[in-house]
Amino acid sequence: MVKKPGENKVLEVKNLSFKHKKQKDYVLKDISFCAEKGKVTVILGPNGSGKSTLFKCIAGIWEIDGGKILVDGKDISGFSHTKRARIFAIVPQEHEIAFPYSVFDMVLIGRASYIGLFSTPSRRDYQKAEESLKALEIYHLKDKSCTRISGGERQLVLIARALAQEANYMLLDEPTSNLDFKNQIRVLTMIKRLSRERNMTVLLSLHDPNLAGVFADQIVMIKKGSVLKTGKPSEVLNEEVIKKLYDISVRVWQINSFRIIYPVVEGTGEKI
Repeated sequence: MVKKPGENKVLEVKNLSFKHKKQKDYVLKDISFCAEKGKVTVILGPNGSGKSTLFKCIAGIWEIDGGKILVDGKDISGFSHTKRARIFAIVPQEHEIAFPYSVFDMVLIGRASYIGLFSTPSRRDYQKAEESLKALEIYHLKDKSCTRISGGERQLVLIARALAQEANYMLLDEPTSNLDFKNQIRVLTMIKRLSRERNMTVLLSLHDPNLAGVFADQIVMIKKGSVLKTGKPSEVLNEEVIKKLYDISVRVWQINSFRIIYPVVEGTGEKI
């Protein structure tokens, strides 16, 4: 199939470094990778490795100290927050919503960058909110309070809100961290489908290498603020690399196209 011009646009991070003000040590050091359209790139690493910090730097919440962030080949360092909001749709970690917004109103908030300060939502804004709810298969929840739905449903609402932004790049910071196994699979399946159907560049962080192996097209492994290894799941999810990443011994079983990773007790070969 002949590819059309512009189909291979990417989010490119080049030699990115970051440190907090008044601190000498860098939180992120010389981070480089590319995330392609229509694919899911997973940032994989242990707690404290810098995954959330990286997302905040890409989103423009924190100003980087070195390197570049390129979108479609353009350096976005000087872009305003409003302009970035039309480029990046951000989904935070699942959290309790204090104010009892309806599901529909929560998704409509995703249209904020298109609505003037003293304006009201247009017909198009309402239409995009409805389309996003239908795309995530949660339209039946539209009139319910966000405080009265399950954690998995709330996470899908946040993804629908991001989808309503009509951004080509979606950033999801540990979207499954507080979900049970069923909802982890449900949320990640939806994310994977959206990346394919909408040709979106999806960048998400995970803790679990098994989930990364199933849903990622590419994995960027980060440890102590630096890239340890980057590649397809089949290239990086092996016993040697995972031990370096998490400092534990594991065994990897290959079953058809899937890899199952489980920890072992050092020196015994027994499963934990």
